[in-house]
Amino acid sequence: MATPEPEALDTARSRAKDKSPWNWLLFIPIVVPLIPAFFNADSPRLFGFPRFYWLQLAWILLGVGTTTLVYQMTKKKRGDR
Repeated sequence: MATPEPEALDTARSRAKDKSPWNWLLFIPIVVPLIPAFFNADSPRLFGFPRFYWLQLAWILLGVGTTTLVYQMTKKKRGDR
């Protein structure tokens, strides 16, 4: 069995030590769609679609936006590696 290269171990350790407070924002796209009050009505309709359907698309955009924000705020500069 081959042993991992030292560079790979350093990368894994640095990722494990990432305790940025920005990571807490990733709970938003997980928790918000689980709140039933958002889905408990048929109106308002958007382009004829009930609230449930267009909110599903809104949650996708929320997740993409939140993930992008957290990535941009936590990525390391090229010289910091």
